[in-house]
Amino acid sequence: MCQIIAPSILSANFGNLQSEVEMLNQSQADWIHIDVMDGVFVPNISFGFPVLKFISETTTKPLDVHLMIVNPEKYFEIFRKYGATSLTIHYEASTHLHRSIHAIRDLGMKAGVALNPHSNISLLDDIISDLDIVLIMSVNPGYGGQKFIENTYSKIHRLKDMIIQKSSKALIEIDGGVSLENAPRLAEAGTDVLVAGNTIFASENPASTIRLLKSLKPVK
Repeated sequence: MCQIIAPSILSANFGNLQSEVEMLNQSQADWIHIDVMDGVFVPNISFGFPVLKFISETTTKPLDVHLMIVNPEKYFEIFRKYGATSLTIHYEASTHLHRSIHAIRDLGMKAGVALNPHSNISLLDDIISDLDIVLIMSVNPGYGGQKFIENTYSKIHRLKDMIIQKSSKALIEIDGGVSLENAPRLAEAGTDVLVAGNTIFASENPASTIRLLKSLKPVK
């Protein structure tokens, strides 16, 4: 099974955000995944620092922040200030990726790189040993509730091979369309971290759904 379940707060009820975060605190969730979108890199806008600050002050869980923004390097220090435990930036949005990854790590955060569905795993060959997380987008970024892209399984296998060959310690994280149905196959392929939004927060009992995701066995 996947070791880490990271509910995506973007799918929570923001009219009762404190209750949602408290539910996650009491659940078996490992991280809270926070998608930050700027309306430029992706065609949607999510939330900014006041919401992140509130969550960081309310939760007992690590904050897994995923930046879907242009010029992400401008904001590393403030994301650390407001509680980010790990910070993932997009390969497609970073001109100086090596410099950015080491800047994140120098600030005491885990550093991750995300790849859009069209981006090949081979792009990470020269940086994989420096990464703590590789986030594979299994939908096109910008909106929740999209259909899972089946080619993701192949990308996970290829990424796992690269990690082993390069002796990297990077975790494989999947974001988009994760469900109770495909989670076992994702675990079998080599996924370490599952990000789930609608699957958790649209369910009748989100804490129970998190528990189910934690307990699912890989498909052999």
